[in-house]
Amino acid sequence: MSQMGNSPEISMDASALVREEVYTDNRVGTIRKLTPVTIEGEHDRSRLVMYVGSTQIMTPAGALPLTFEIEATTLDGAVAGFGDAAQKAVEKTMTELKEMQRQQASSIVVPGRDTGKIQLP
Repeated sequence: MSQMGNSPEISMDASALVREEVYTDNRVGTIRKLTPVTIEGEHDRSRLVMYVGSTQIMTPAGALPLTFEIEATTLDGAVAGFGDAAQKAVEKTMTELKEMQRQQASSIVVPGRDTGKIQLP
């Protein structure tokens, strides 16, 4: 791919390829199974399969998407661990949001000066 201006060249890492399978209950969320593969598309058994969950929670500002890794070695284990992993992701996200709000509230605002920061309700 050619470079445009000062942009870095965009390329894929052939040593980090995964095959993605998506599972859903059409109610709460999805689980992505990421199976490591070689450049030939064969299962790369030297790397671990990963399970990544996705869901969303409703907040006063609207839906907040969450994505989180699920510690599991099988799909059955990922389904069983989905709820706990999602709860940890919610807690982590809320802690991060509170910290962002705290930092925003403690920053000095000079009238007429654009800080360029996102304002949380």
